[in-house]
Amino acid sequence: MEAFEIIASVLRSLSWRNTADWALEQQLMPHINAVTKHMQSQCSALGTTKIEDGAWTLGNVFKRHGRYKQAMELYEQALAGYEKALGVDHPYTLTAVHNMASAFRRQGQYEKALGLHERALAGREKALGVDHPSTLKTVNNMAMVFDNQGQYEKALGLYERALAGYEKASGVDHPDTLAIVHNMAMVFRSQGQYEKALGLYERALAGREKALGVDHPSTLNTVDNMATVFRSQGQYEKALGLHERALAGKEKALGIDHPYTQNTLCSLINLHQSMGQTEQAQNLQARLHTPKSPRN
Repeated sequence: MEAFEIIASVLRSLSWRNTADWALEQQLMPHINAVTKHMQSQCSALGTTKIEDGAWTLGNVFKRHGRYKQAMELYEQALAGYEKALGVDHPYTLTAVHNMASAFRRQGQYEKALGLHERALAGREKALGVDHPSTLKTVNNMAMVFDNQGQYEKALGLYERALAGYEKASGVDHPDTLAIVHNMAMVFRSQGQYEKALGLYERALAGREKALGVDHPSTLNTVDNMATVFRSQGQYEKALGLHERALAGKEKALGIDHPYTQNTLCSLINLHQSMGQTEQAQNLQARLHTPKSPRN
């Protein structure tokens, strides 16, 4: 298990907020795949929580790189081990629950995600307190599920709670705070409140460029989402410039096959179609995983 522990240790030292670390994870992926398979075949070899800690770490990496099936398998392994070794309400156990919920949300399984987030939230409020950053992270992620379901008022209520807590605990320019600002903007965009959305996106973008860098995937997500607002307002040229910036940056940082990059590519195709630029749209469609005409 030595190789597994070394890889897990290296991955724990990396930060998703650092684009270079993100790229390093991609380079290490063949090794990560190998040690994951070996670990899963030898999962009873250790009598401590080292195997669960490693499974949780590897699950986070797979989730960040859009490989949700592998992430879920590792989260399930970590959760079962933590529940047995530490108990159902231990913070490590609740973190595994929270991460599983996040993976379900990204796969569109919202009811499963909500059930797990509710369990994590109740446990974290009791064990850590209502204003602890881990508790607020679960509040934020529950809001994301409600947003995905179109329950915007519920989402905004939870985002407001999380934002107030993070601004107080971490400051107005902390990346976690800015993530919630970005998420609130998405709700206003979905409601057609474009000026409110743009104001929040501008705050998130300025903060993320400063804290994370102009080419970080989170910064580029904000760029991408600002483009969708301009497109909704009929400001196609502004939208086009932002989508092109986001696509170039994501392709460089994440690769063309990453779900984030593919989403941006699909948005850019939609925009070209809206602008009547059929040839440009067709040229980009060849780069989609499943080339087809995206819905506007």
